[in-house]
Amino acid sequence: MHPRAAELARLLDLQPHPEGGHFREVFRSLNVVRPADGRGDRSALTAIYFLLSAGEFSRWHRLASDEVWHHYEGEPLELFVLDGGLERCERRLLGAGRGPVAAVPSGCWQAARPAGAYALAGCSVGPGFDFADFRLMADDPAAAEAVRRRFPDVAAFL
Repeated sequence: MHPRAAELARLLDLQPHPEGGHFREVFRSLNVVRPADGRGDRSALTAIYFLLSAGEFSRWHRLASDEVWHHYEGEPLELFVLDGGLERCERRLLGAGRGPVAAVPSGCWQAARPAGAYALAGCSVGPGFDFADFRLMADDPAAAEAVRRRFPDVAAFL
């Protein structure tokens, strides 16, 4: 791990995330909302720090809520977004003179990796993150096979 990434992981008290990388929740709203999709009550907003070092990536996953990525430090972050129908794969680069913010609509698949030694980002989710709303593509064999077939260059993020 890059020395600055290791320092950030220590300073920010980051822990391993199931999708890859390291994270820590830094905000969970006390305000509660009830999404119209029937999920039940959720915090209005949550926010995390999210760190990826060279060789790490955020595995393909999707949320039932919108997510906004914010690039804070390090090399650019490559964010990959697949529409819910797995027809289009978009690559967005955050940081290093490019836009530092990108939104991923609910229901879209997403994956990320640092474009260099490390990238520190933040992720804000609204309605707030709940693991009940989180799904890894590796647990969806049909979606995983579609990505392997249609987008082999990003299938490694499974």
